[in-house]
Amino acid sequence: MDCASCVAKVTKAVERLPGVSAVEVNLMAERLTLHLDAPGQPEAIEAQVAALGYATKRLDGAMPTPPAGAAPAASDYDHEHERADHHGPAAGAAGPPAGHGHSHADHEDPADAAKPWWATGKAKLVWLLGALVLGAYALSLVLPERLTYPLFLAATAVALVPFGRRAIALARAGSPFSIETLMVTAAIGAAVIGAAEEAAVVVLLFAVGELLENVAAGRAREGIRALANLMPRVALRLRPDGTTEQVAPERLAVGDLVLVRPGDRVPCDGVIEEGNTALDESPVTGESVPVARGPGDAVMAGAINADGALRVRVTRAAADNTIARIIRMVEEATASRAPTQRFIERFSAWWTPGAMIVALIVILVPPFALGWDWWTSIYRGLAVLLIACPCALVISVPAAMASGLSAGARRGLLVKGGAALEAIGAARTVAFDKTGTLTEGSPKVTDVIAAEGRGVEQTIALAAAVEQGSSHPLAKAVLAEAASRAIAVPAATAQSAIPGRAMTGTVDGVAVSVGSPRHAREANAALGALEAVLDRLEGEGKTVAVVLADGAVAGLVALRDEPRPDAVAGVAAITALGVRPVMLTGDNRRTGEAIAISLGLDAKAELLPDDKLREIGKLRERGTVVMVGDGINDAPALAAANVGVAMGSGTDVALEAADATVLKDRVTGVAELIGLSRATMANVRQNVAVAVGLKGVFLVTTLAGITGLWPAILADTGATVLVTLNALRLLAWRPAR
Repeated sequence: MDCASCVAKVTKAVERLPGVSAVEVNLMAERLTLHLDAPGQPEAIEAQVAALGYATKRLDGAMPTPPAGAAPAASDYDHEHERADHHGPAAGAAGPPAGHGHSHADHEDPADAAKPWWATGKAKLVWLLGALVLGAYALSLVLPERLTYPLFLAATAVALVPFGRRAIALARAGSPFSIETLMVTAAIGAAVIGAAEEAAVVVLLFAVGELLENVAAGRAREGIRALANLMPRVALRLRPDGTTEQVAPERLAVGDLVLVRPGDRVPCDGVIEEGNTALDESPVTGESVPVARGPGDAVMAGAINADGALRVRVTRAAADNTIARIIRMVEEATASRAPTQRFIERFSAWWTPGAMIVALIVILVPPFALGWDWWTSIYRGLAVLLIACPCALVISVPAAMASGLSAGARRGLLVKGGAALEAIGAARTVAFDKTGTLTEGSPKVTDVIAAEGRGVEQTIALAAAVEQGSSHPLAKAVLAEAASRAIAVPAATAQSAIPGRAMTGTVDGVAVSVGSPRHAREANAALGALEAVLDRLEGEGKTVAVVLADGAVAGLVALRDEPRPDAVAGVAAITALGVRPVMLTGDNRRTGEAIAISLGLDAKAELLPDDKLREIGKLRERGTVVMVGDGINDAPALAAANVGVAMGSGTDVALEAADATVLKDRVTGVAELIGLSRATMANVRQNVAVAVGLKGVFLVTTLAGITGLWPAILADTGATVLVTLNALRLLAWRPAR
């Protein structure tokens, strides 16, 4: 399928059939999904679509993810290779959502699917027409017109057979004012009034325009195909006896153990059980720096193992791994229309019949009002008809959106649709959750202050001894600090927890507790000179644990969930774009304000999920709001904002509720999303200006008699080419540094 016009034609034709509802046509995936009210109807659907020139292939149930290297079908002029997906009672159910584990890359004949653009049916039609037109023109230089004129008529007839057949089928299916109808009417009219030479050039240029649209659609799909190619062809599954077997990644099941050798691509989403390495995740997330991964760390499909051998336990089936989900999101996103696109489509629906009325007026009125002869008025009326072809205008928005979505996906910026992509760039406010979004998501020890007569390492050792075995985040942070300093942690006995207060235990006969300052005060422990230090640390937004040994203060351990390394740069980049960043957090006010001040943004703290919703509502009164979060408690706010953005490391709930995802898990990715949106919408405005501007110029020159039929179709074909090439520029988009 070539453009949004193809989508509209198929949708309208199928919607007219009885018992059909919920029709969705996905341009990028070349897939039709719908709901049927009774069995036995799929044949009627297929017949209706075939009448439009599109062959179909029924897909019963979920399809596997395509193998690496698979290529999409190359459509010829009558869309011989098109496919449609019908899910209804005949297949047992309404079917899975569009894109469920399936890509457009499957094809019955791999040799045909691998055809280069210049060998497709559409290209062959162009070569044939070009040869006829050029041959007739060459002969016209040496032969009389009565001998060469039939050659131009033959070239016109060759093209009008497929185009005319399609125009008639579209008229029967509810689209009487299609682009094909305009072109066929103008070409036949030109031939009738003796302008067969120009009629031949008109159909040739129209065929060239369709070929270029087909090439552009293929280029736009390359981003999705490149994602599918990230999956390796084979995976090494470990048998219970320690040997390996080669299997397709699609055959891996949750719980399988996989060997990933140095240099291999990770074939699944999973968790490392054994081995340490540096993973190159740039193909998936766009993050250029390899990241260290070891036992217990999660890995994603498509990442490249740089050095050490890994044993990875599969946690997601192939149809639900990172690559499959990205492909699904991008395919579904390209099917989602932006408000601007919906407006253009509504406008073009009135444009074409209106243009035919104007063309009729140009034919009928000037001979009486301006004294034109009938040949001139008919000729110029037909030219107006060709200028009215809305193809360039219709493709101007979806071409830019598809390119923008693909460019973002290549760089770890997933947007679920054109509406979200359009809205992000219009944001007035970006609201951030704190924990796991602006910060790392887990506390770390920032300061260790020993009491007089005690050492720092002794203080950490006592605290770590008591915290051993606890799953509390603060306990894990203390144990991690002891490990990083290579401190030997002594054994503790009689460990117990005082809920909300402290952990206690006995270390080498000494009663030790690690708890809040309130617990220390209740135990009548004198902080002395450490009182001022405690106030300072808490003023910096840090959580302070007081370590007591036999009732006396041994030291202070300060912890804080530290900002991400790029948080300051990310917030600054958003501010530089003229967007106001704010932080909405459930954390205490002192911690929230301390983090906010260090990052340079406003903060509202101690917010419950309901409070966040209210704040989002207030912000929306001032303009478009983008909410960024990563946790389950962020899901309501993500859904309530104009656009919800999830960080890639977030929960599945947040990822599903969000309209966009920053896979590289960096705050700077939010500014990149805004930049991508603005670049895409600028491209859309350029495309609309080119499409309308060229038509306006040629309309004036046509009515003035300066230009004729073939420049008129060139106005549409030329505009389509320019719009398409301009949209393809977005594929090379890179974030501003």
